[in-house]
Amino acid sequence: MTDPSFPAPGRICVPCRLAAIGAVVLTVAGGFAYVAGWLTPQRLTTHRIINAFEADNGSHPGFRRNHAKGVCVSGDFDSNGNASALSSAGVFAPGLTPVIGRFAIPGGNPSAPDTSVPIRSLALMFTQPDGEQWRSGMNSVPVFPVHTPEQFYQQLVAAKPDPVTGKPNPAALKAFAAANPETKPFQAWVKGHSPSSSFANGSYYSVNAFRFVDANGQAHAVRWAMVPETPFAPITDAQKSTQNFLDADLAQHLQDGPLRWHLIVTVAAPGDPTDDATQTWPDGRQQIDAGTLVIEHETSQDDGPCRDVNFDPTVLPAGIKTSDDPLLAARSAAYSVSYNRRTREEALNPNLHHPQPNGDRS
Repeated sequence: MTDPSFPAPGRICVPCRLAAIGAVVLTVAGGFAYVAGWLTPQRLTTHRIINAFEADNGSHPGFRRNHAKGVCVSGDFDSNGNASALSSAGVFAPGLTPVIGRFAIPGGNPSAPDTSVPIRSLALMFTQPDGEQWRSGMNSVPVFPVHTPEQFYQQLVAAKPDPVTGKPNPAALKAFAAANPETKPFQAWVKGHSPSSSFANGSYYSVNAFRFVDANGQAHAVRWAMVPETPFAPITDAQKSTQNFLDADLAQHLQDGPLRWHLIVTVAAPGDPTDDATQTWPDGRQQIDAGTLVIEHETSQDDGPCRDVNFDPTVLPAGIKTSDDPLLAARSAAYSVSYNRRTREEALNPNLHHPQPNGDRS
């Protein structure tokens, strides 16, 4: 006699199928809950990182949670074909690729003085004719201060302003640096290099390692830098006493003609670390000039073409892949949360506007 709770041979067990589907749904839901931190409230999550940015910089609805003060730019990348042996990405084939970009300074306060940080940043989005995109977020320092997302969060916590002074507690910052010696290369570089006097004359580095994949499927570990044709000049004494000068300076440069940077690709040697952005690679590594970035226009970030772009550095075309650097996934997730928060704020408040302090258009 057949047990009615089991199907006859060849028949489908409907309750079994429903149970299996339910198990899959619960597993997926549990995965999302774990990632979001609902089941492990003390675990580091992307939302906690972005919350720490907001705690450090205050509430500025509609703005990016980091690099809040910036300006849109646009132009083209003129590839010379030199990098096509390393990567099959269409952007490296000879010819022009349209580019939308954004110059900015680190920090989540859109009204911060340009002198508040010594670092400049450049984010770019290359769009190929077939619709593929390459997005890159670069800084004017070639190394990152920390190795892991956990260290980055701890650094944000240490930098939280004191309610009385409005400034970070020096003791907390000193304790963080002592507990995380990986920060020493970053600190040494900042101390030994004057901030640039302009967005136009600074070099910008990928910081993280990536992989270029050639037409044969072979991967090459690389980093890259945008190196300006405009000679470097350090910040002047007059600029040090000015609240906002970087955007106006950029506009003045562009009135005189387009600005150009060379995309210099550095190829790693065997054994060079690809998972640690606090370490530079030794001198003497192969370098390739892959082409010229030409910036022709700048526009306010309020209504410019970069306003709604999430410059997620893991948005990559075929021929470019991420490395094993743990910061890349964390950057991607943080950019997403920041983007979702600011665009939601703008959607809920259509009249939300970005005030430009003292006539600054960034």
